[in-house]
Amino acid sequence: MSRIGKMSIALPQGVDVKCENSLITVKGPKGTLTREMKGAIEFKTENGHLTLVAQNEEKETGALHGLYRALVAGMVKGVSEGYSKALEIKGVGWRAAMQGNKLVLNVGFSHPVEVAQPEGIKIECPTQTDIVVSGIDKVLVGQVAADLRAIRVPEPYHGYGIRYKGEHVEHKEGKTSGKGKK
Repeated sequence: MSRIGKMSIALPQGVDVKCENSLITVKGPKGTLTREMKGAIEFKTENGHLTLVAQNEEKETGALHGLYRALVAGMVKGVSEGYSKALEIKGVGWRAAMQGNKLVLNVGFSHPVEVAQPEGIKIECPTQTDIVVSGIDKVLVGQVAADLRAIRVPEPYHGYGIRYKGEHVEHKEGKTSGKGKK
């Protein structure tokens, strides 16, 4: 049995969960999320708590039990509070700006990089060097933030690049002059 799967999920005020066949729908004040669940897992709602119950003792069912509990807990938090990831740009003259639905990045290439805002995601630029990705789907927010970071990964010699807010980039020592070698 999964220890994570046994924990119940508290449903905040205004969050509604419906389970039909293998489809679970979570509706809240920020929106609605739907996910298909496979396996022998049953959903029970009692006293404002959602509990997932495994129908058998198979190894695969135990693994899916914990996975689905974590996914549903993320869906509940997403429709009630939402998720956000903050990124920062480090580099001389590098900046970001929103132009309509597109994020335009000037990050050291010969051309500006334009990134379309995906559906269900909100991208903001509070300053020229900060980017905030927010939405209700935890997986989608994380993927969009990772894709933006991958445009210009922080390099270890000067630290230039797009990084998560608070991320530490280990700096390497540059080349030495070679004096003193024989």
